[in-house]
Amino acid sequence: MSGISLDGKVAIVTGSGQGLGLAYAKALAAAGASVVINDVNPDTAASAVASITDAGGKAVAVVAPVGPTETADKLVETAVSEFGRLDILVTNAGVLRDTVLWKMSDDDFDLVIQTHLRGTFTTGRAAAIRMREQGEGGRIIVIGSPAGQHGNFGQTNYSAAKAGIVAMARTWSLELARANITVNAVVPTALTAMTATIPIYKDVYADYEAGKPLPRVVRQEHALGGPEDVAPVLVWLASDDSASVTGQAIGIGGDKLSLYSHSDEISLEYREGGWSADEISAAWPATFAEHQQKSGIVLPPIE
Repeated sequence: MSGISLDGKVAIVTGSGQGLGLAYAKALAAAGASVVINDVNPDTAASAVASITDAGGKAVAVVAPVGPTETADKLVETAVSEFGRLDILVTNAGVLRDTVLWKMSDDDFDLVIQTHLRGTFTTGRAAAIRMREQGEGGRIIVIGSPAGQHGNFGQTNYSAAKAGIVAMARTWSLELARANITVNAVVPTALTAMTATIPIYKDVYADYEAGKPLPRVVRQEHALGGPEDVAPVLVWLASDDSASVTGQAIGIGGDKLSLYSHSDEISLEYREGGWSADEISAAWPATFAEHQQKSGIVLPPIE
C-alpha cells in the first residue's frame, strides 16, 4: 500500500474502461482520488466504475469517444458536478490502425490522430481552463509511447501522435507553470491484450495470463510487466510529492523506470558565411556520420 495520499483530489482518466487506463484509474482511486472513468463502451465503463466502487472508492463514467471538444467539456463538467472540482487529468485514450505507409488510408491516419493527439489536446485544454479557474494548481499527465520516441515499423500515425503528445507536454509545462499546474508524459510498456498481438510476446502474454513469473529479461530489458507495474508513477505524478517535476518524459514498465532526454544537438560545426551542398558532403563523414541516430525500437531476444 502506497503512503501517498490523493484524498480530496478528483481525477479524469480517458480510455479507462480496461487495460492500462483502468489500472491508472484504480490506482488513483486506491490512493484516495475520486475518478471520472471514460470509455466508448457503456458496459466496459460500468464494469470499471464497479471495480472501483466495490473496493470502496468513488467513480462515475462518461461514455463518449475522446477527440471532440464536446467530450472534453463533458468530462470536466462531470468531474465538477459529481465531485466538486478537478485536480488530475490522465489522457490515456487511444486506438491503433497499424499498416505501412504506402497502405495507410486517410481514415487510418485521421482516426489515430483524432483520438490520441486531438483527444489529448481537447481534454488538456478543458482541464487547464478549469484548473486555472480553481487557482490551486493541478496535474496533467499525458501518455506517450516508445514508438513516439524512436519510431516503429507500421506505425506512422501512432508514432506521430505519440511524439506530438510529448512535445505538447513540454510546451504546456511552460505555459501552465505560473498556475502551478505540472505537465508530464508517461511512456509506458506493459503486457496487455494489445501486446499479445505482437508475435514475439504471444507466449510471454499467455504465461502472464496464467500467473507464471516473467523472465528477468522480459521485466527488465523489455520493460514488460503488468499494467499494475505502470500505475504507481501515475499516482506519484498526481501527488504533491512530484510538485517540482514538470515537462518530463518518464518511462516505466516491469522493473524499469527511466527518464528520457529532450532532443538536443549532438554534433555541430560552423562555417563562416554558411554552407554549400559540396561543403556539407565533405564535412559529414568526419564530423557527423559517427553520431547518426538509429530508428526503431531495438530489444534483446527473450531466449
